[in-house]
Amino acid sequence: MPPPRERSELRIVPEACYPSWEAVYDDNVTWVYRLLYARLGSRSDAEDLTSEVFLAALRPLRLSASVAEVRSYLRATARTVLAAHWRATMGREITAIDDDVAAPDPDPAEEAGTAPQRVATVLAQLPPQYRRVLELRFLQGCSVRESASEMGVSVANAKVLQHRALRLAAQINEGESR
Repeated sequence: MPPPRERSELRIVPEACYPSWEAVYDDNVTWVYRLLYARLGSRSDAEDLTSEVFLAALRPLRLSASVAEVRSYLRATARTVLAAHWRATMGREITAIDDDVAAPDPDPAEEAGTAPQRVATVLAQLPPQYRRVLELRFLQGCSVRESASEMGVSVANAKVLQHRALRLAAQINEGESR
């Protein structure tokens, strides 16, 4: 006999409809943000993509849809927005979104694991400019403008360098994991 489900997994979804777009946003923004943050690990990217999800859903979504239908549509929209984000930044689609709405808080010991060593290995294999732009952007938390200034290049050039560096880092990481 399977163990009983924990209470935290159960959710009552009313059949009623939302009274306004503000109610749709207020009721769903937190779980959409958490879902995207769990996949991206970046607050600013998660905030941007959360906005994109709601903007993309605004036109085709109808207020006469039930709460469950709205949530299902927002989940599908989040999957599409996330796939477009990964395609644009990494050159590949990652569209798997599990059924869990909000990722649990990560275990610090588990998270620390081998990630720093893997990052160091990948960065060591990148050309110097690619390594520098990724260090500035993701390890030091600089904006694109700050990174460009630090590197002595234009903002557009920094964006291109970051894009190429991320693609190459993904390829290197993929090769390392095989």
